[in-house]
Amino acid sequence: MSEADPQPPALQSARAVHEVGVPATQDKRPEESAASRPHGVAEPRAQEFSQTLPHEVQRQGDDAAPEIPPQDGASALGREIELKLLVDADRMADFNAAPIIATNARNKGGRRHLKSVYYDTPDRTLKRNGLSLRVRQNGTRFVQTVKAELADDPLRRGEWEANVPSIAPDVELAMPFIPAKLRSDLRRHELEPVFAADIHRHARMVELPSGTIEVAFDQGSLKSGNQSMPVSEIELELKGGNASAIFELALRLADHGSVRPSIRSKSARGFELAAGTPPAVWKPRKLRLDPAVSLDEAFATILRSCFHHLLGSLAAAEDGRDPEGVHQLRVSLRRLRAALDLMRSVGSLNNLDSLRSEARWLAQSLSTARDWDMFQRGTLPTIARACPSVAGFDALELVAEERRSAAYEKVRVALADRRCTCFLIGLGGWIEARGWRSDIAPEDLGQLAEPAINFAGPILSDQYARVLKRGRRFKSLPAEKLHRLRLAAKRLRYVADFLLPLYGDRKSVKRFSRSLADLQEDLGSYNDMAITNALFAGLGEESSQSSTATAAIAGWQAHASIEVEARLRNTWRNFKKAKAPWSRGADD
Repeated sequence: MSEADPQPPALQSARAVHEVGVPATQDKRPEESAASRPHGVAEPRAQEFSQTLPHEVQRQGDDAAPEIPPQDGASALGREIELKLLVDADRMADFNAAPIIATNARNKGGRRHLKSVYYDTPDRTLKRNGLSLRVRQNGTRFVQTVKAELADDPLRRGEWEANVPSIAPDVELAMPFIPAKLRSDLRRHELEPVFAADIHRHARMVELPSGTIEVAFDQGSLKSGNQSMPVSEIELELKGGNASAIFELALRLADHGSVRPSIRSKSARGFELAAGTPPAVWKPRKLRLDPAVSLDEAFATILRSCFHHLLGSLAAAEDGRDPEGVHQLRVSLRRLRAALDLMRSVGSLNNLDSLRSEARWLAQSLSTARDWDMFQRGTLPTIARACPSVAGFDALELVAEERRSAAYEKVRVALADRRCTCFLIGLGGWIEARGWRSDIAPEDLGQLAEPAINFAGPILSDQYARVLKRGRRFKSLPAEKLHRLRLAAKRLRYVADFLLPLYGDRKSVKRFSRSLADLQEDLGSYNDMAITNALFAGLGEESSQSSTATAAIAGWQAHASIEVEARLRNTWRNFKKAKAPWSRGADD
């Protein structure tokens, strides 16, 4: 892909398609107007708060937030929709002067020095439940904010504010926005400061045809004890219009210079800094689809899930300390490709191929790192401990670490590549604008309005039939055909994850999902042995000092394969016995 044309057509189309069936979002009042409110003047009533609470917080019965007027000084700001762009500190001024900002900003904006302290209980009750509480000082004013993550959309968060007299928190002001089951913990365990944020912010309001966005240029640091972490990011927050506007602006900023999209909040980074832990690993969240949902809405929900999984996996993959990071990033890209393939069943969509191609390119940059992770942190230490008298394991460990480090450098180069940035931002904009609507043939548009469950049955049946076909004469399948079966089972697993939620919590759904997951896991274990052989084949002369160890590993895995094959046969039988949830009488 040339520098002059860094984005494939699918990504360029995200800029052009706006206001196409994107649900209206709640406008959030700019922070400047909040600052002008007299202290102690309440905004909406508590029943208005409950409309913006995420479903984890919006409970029934004892867990329900009380429908009473908020305590003095509290106000509801609803849901915020934002995306962060990580930038080099020495380039921040350049982005502030970018043409897209200079041309569309209302004015020169305002500058503030924001000092915030984030609080939690000693056992991190708030963080464990997807909540955060901070007190921010802006001049002589102190504002306490409670934020709640939304399980189905990390780009959207619930947010509630209250004026407080000092940097110390007022727990009682936060109680209306805390689930009832957590309130006793907050009253019993005194909140403690976890980390502080010291940020210089230049905020400007940018008006685009598709929406109004507050652009905050943030520079500063996070501090916890003796540890600190720099902050240099552009925060894009939707104030009105469609969420696609955020991605349109992000893509234009990416044209101006190097940016890295992120959904990691300062809160998440600060808690990891305080705990000394690597970035949290992001796993896909279970989809929730009503059986009556339209196919168009189902596509949007599925694609957003894939996109959020992808964005959420970037930091851990780049960091490299937790091998699950690269693994989840690879999984997110496979899920995305499976979701894009699903859409082919509706009709010809020109942009799907370019999006799928970019996802494949990025995935290929991750595979070697994942293979060496599995070997170095799983296969090698397990066999080395079991064979202490065998020489060469230490030498093999050194070689493996060198190869793994080199593979992670390749990962970091790919993630920093402008091609990756444009792919991610363009994908987000295409999803929010529902770009597939402008790509599909007019005669096929009617399918999008039909119930998704009408679409799900035939698709699941087709994928299921492919798995059964590839598993014929299972006991005599050679390694090559077992590999093809594994790929078909993995594809069915992703499609099932997307579409089985339409069938609710039937017993057959749970049984089928469990049997499919077991089959995929056992086929994966068998494939791991083939990966080890491929890694050894690529070592060449480097393996000479560890030839005894490599021979021991090969022998160990050959013996283990006998047990794996026996387990696989049993797993296959269980899978074939499981009733397909989409078939008639599945739960009779």
